[in-house]
Amino acid sequence: MRLVLPISKCFKLSKLGARRFKITSSWNPRFNHCSVGDREVAELRDRWMEFQGIKNWEGLLDPLDDDLRKEILRYGEFVEAAYRCFDFDMSSPTYATCLYPKSSMLTDCGLDKTGYKVVKNLYGTCVIQMPRWTKKTFPNLASPQSSWIGYVAVCDDEKEIARLGRRDVVIAYRGTATSSEWLENFRATLTCLPDDMMTSDKNYDQPMVQSGLLSLYTTNTQCDQSLQDTIREEIGKIVDNYSDEPLSITITGHSLGAALATLTAYDITTKFSNAPIVSVVSFGGPRVGNKSFRCQLEKSGTNVLRIVNSDDPVTKVPGFVIHDDIDDVAEKETTTRMLSWLQKCMEDSQWVYAEVGKELRLSSKDLCPQIINKGNVVTCHDLKTYLHLVDNFVKVEHKREKSIDCSG
Repeated sequence: MRLVLPISKCFKLSKLGARRFKITSSWNPRFNHCSVGDREVAELRDRWMEFQGIKNWEGLLDPLDDDLRKEILRYGEFVEAAYRCFDFDMSSPTYATCLYPKSSMLTDCGLDKTGYKVVKNLYGTCVIQMPRWTKKTFPNLASPQSSWIGYVAVCDDEKEIARLGRRDVVIAYRGTATSSEWLENFRATLTCLPDDMMTSDKNYDQPMVQSGLLSLYTTNTQCDQSLQDTIREEIGKIVDNYSDEPLSITITGHSLGAALATLTAYDITTKFSNAPIVSVVSFGGPRVGNKSFRCQLEKSGTNVLRIVNSDDPVTKVPGFVIHDDIDDVAEKETTTRMLSWLQKCMEDSQWVYAEVGKELRLSSKDLCPQIINKGNVVTCHDLKTYLHLVDNFVKVEHKREKSIDCSG
């Protein structure tokens, strides 16, 4: 779910979409104390599990912890790399593939010196295709059934591993790019998870997720392995290879990629009983599944941090949400009975979704209100907008910068 349009000039961003954060490590033996860089490194190394959501990011989001901010932006750059590596040129013979070889992908797209090595390309396969007659009438709408959608990268630099406090694995997904993926997005009703994604816990109703999303994740062809099978195969190898050291799996994505990140995390924690800490950092993602899916996701120990722009309509779809978080006891009892009745009536419609994880809510109105005034909802959804908002957010009702004039 991403349209590529020019960003408003109110965004003073680098070519890579966000300000770079460089942490240096130096030791001055004469004074026998750590420099600021050393303290920052120690802070990240000692608190990495907090930043990965082991305590559900309590006390870190309002105000936003500066070290967590840097981590969010760092993962955002991995998503930006997924966009830059994708061939958007519909006239190109390599359309919908990765522009660069796996061995040098991150460097070639401008994201060098990360300390990570790409170990696997990821492809999503769509069931729905554009009608045949459109190929002649609207040739630009044609798209392959399987498209490059992201990658798996493993931190293999010893200095970066020491800085992070563990070996980190990143799975990064881009957003919607092909006509077939758009068609999958519109398949928005809920559908049950397949048996191999179910848990043995019978205390919950059937977990359900968006139909098109599940199809994109699980569909294979005679020539192409499903995204799910690729993920399971690669994660199995990684967990086996690094079982004797601290390990984390961070899944990140924007828009459609954010939804895929959540579903991937659920699949990993369900499939692998020996999985390390699994976290999601998502930007501008649509809803994924129903309340039972959320409960199963939480029970599995998956940590989900959703970065949401309140002015981004994509985060408010598909379906609708029935909120049941009411504090007043009497009101809650009455409302619960009403909601239970309403939910029971609506479940058959397969449109009742539930929000998942911990939310970091931002707003374009606070930093660049002209975007809203001009009705530029596409820019509100753009990944660069999200990275800009994260970079400048401090806490609710207080921002690091005043509103920026975008008009001149």
